[in-house]
Amino acid sequence: MPTLYVENVPEDIYKALRARARKNRSSIAAEVIALLEQFVSDPEELRRRKRAFEGFCASKAPLLPDLGLSKPRGYDPRGS
Repeated sequence: MPTLYVENVPEDIYKALRARARKNRSSIAAEVIALLEQFVSDPEELRRRKRAFEGFCASKAPLLPDLGLSKPRGYDPRGS
């Protein structure tokens, strides 16, 4: 398993991690791993979010002219 070293962690972030670890009765390293698992998306999750966002944007496209906005050059709601 790879090892990750983090240097120059701001004191307030370190204190927050330490407090979180104490609250959860775990190590600071375990808390960092839990946060990474929670907030770092894998490629499939990123694709799912992109599709959802594109679907949302496509559903709002008829509103753009009403706002006086134009689509960006090269805009393609299918992401192609």
